[in-house]
Amino acid sequence: MPRMPRRRRGALALALPLFLLLGACASDAPQDTLDPKGPIARQIDDLVNPVFLVAAVVFVIVEFGTLAMVLKFRKRRGEDDDDLPAQTHGNTKLEIGWTVLPAAILAVVAVGTIGTLININSRDDAAMTVRVEGQQWWWRYSYDVDGDGRFEDEEPSTGTDLVIPAGVDVELEIHSNDVIHSFWIPSLNGKKDAVPGRTHTLTLNADEPGTYVGQCTEFCGLSHAYMRQRAVALPQDEFDDWLANQATEAEEPEEGTEAALGAELFTTQCSRCHVARGINDEEWADEGDKTLVAGEAPELTHFATRGAFAGGTYNLWEDLDGDDIVEYDEIGGELNRIDLEAWLRNPPGQKPMAPEARGMPNLQLQEEQIDQLVAFLQTLD
Repeated sequence: MPRMPRRRRGALALALPLFLLLGACASDAPQDTLDPKGPIARQIDDLVNPVFLVAAVVFVIVEFGTLAMVLKFRKRRGEDDDDLPAQTHGNTKLEIGWTVLPAAILAVVAVGTIGTLININSRDDAAMTVRVEGQQWWWRYSYDVDGDGRFEDEEPSTGTDLVIPAGVDVELEIHSNDVIHSFWIPSLNGKKDAVPGRTHTLTLNADEPGTYVGQCTEFCGLSHAYMRQRAVALPQDEFDDWLANQATEAEEPEEGTEAALGAELFTTQCSRCHVARGINDEEWADEGDKTLVAGEAPELTHFATRGAFAGGTYNLWEDLDGDDIVEYDEIGGELNRIDLEAWLRNPPGQKPMAPEARGMPNLQLQEEQIDQLVAFLQTLD
C-alpha cells in the first residue's frame, strides 16, 4: 500500500491532540473543579492554579530541552557510529544545579500544599454534623440535630439530597455500608472515600444558596455511574424550616382518595424495604430486608421534598429553567411523572441493578397501582 504523504501525516498528528482537547471542553459543566463555589473549594483552587503553572513551565522546559538534544545530537550522514557527543558527566556545577532546582521547586509546592491541607481539614466544633452513608447505589444523610454526637432514629434522615445551610461549615462523617465509595461535590470541596468500618471527615461550605451536584468517583459496582449526589444549600431560616419538617411524620392521605389507596399499597408492597414514618412504622422490620447488602432502602417519609430519586439518576420534579438541575424552588412544582412511573413500572430497566442482591425489584405493578403510588408519593412532603 502507498505510504501517506509526510505533510498529511503531520497534519494528522497535529489534529489528534486538538480533537482530544476539544473533547474535554464544555460550555456549562456543573462538576467543574475549576469553578469553586465555597471558601474551602476556593482554597484548593488557589493552590491548584500556581502549582499547575509551575508544572506547565517545567513541562515546556523538559519537552523542548529533550527535543533540542534529539535534534542537536542526532546521527548525521557520514558520521562514524562510534563517535560520541561531548559528555557532561563530572560537571559538578551542572549536576548540583539540576538537583537543587527541582528540590527547591518541590519545597515551595510542599509548603503551600501542607498549609492548604491543614486549613481545609480543620474542624469547627460548633458546626452541625451530618453522617453520610454510601451504599449500592445511593447516599443517605443523617443529621445530628442536638449536637450530642449520636444519630438517633428520631432525628432527620434523608436520601439523595444533602440539604445544608449556606455560608457556614457543615461537618460530614463519611461511612460505607458495603464497598468503597467516594464522596465528591467538586464546587464545595475535594473527594473523600467512604470505606467500610472507617470514618472519614469532610467539611462543606457553600457561598450562596443553590444546588451543587457531585458523583461517586470510586468504582463500586454495576450502577456506579448512577450514584449521584446533590448538595442543596439554603438560607439559614429556610434550612431551619426544612429541618423541622424532616423531623415530623408523614400524614395519612384522606380516606377514599387515590393517594389513600396508594398508601395502603405502599404498606403491603413496599414495607419490606422502605419506611415512611407515620404510614407503615408498625409493618417495618427492625432488621430490614435480609437480601439487601446494607440492610435498608431509602426512607421515604418526606420523599416529595427531594429534587431527584433513584440515587439522583432522575429528576423528581420538572427542570423548569432548563439547566439540568432541579433547584430547591422547583421542588413541589410540576412532577416528573414520566420517569417516576417508569421507575415504578420496571426499576432494573431504569437503573442497572441486581434485584436479588442489592436493588429495587420489579414488583409487576399494574398501571392503576402505579397511579395510586404516584398520588401517594406526592403527599410525602
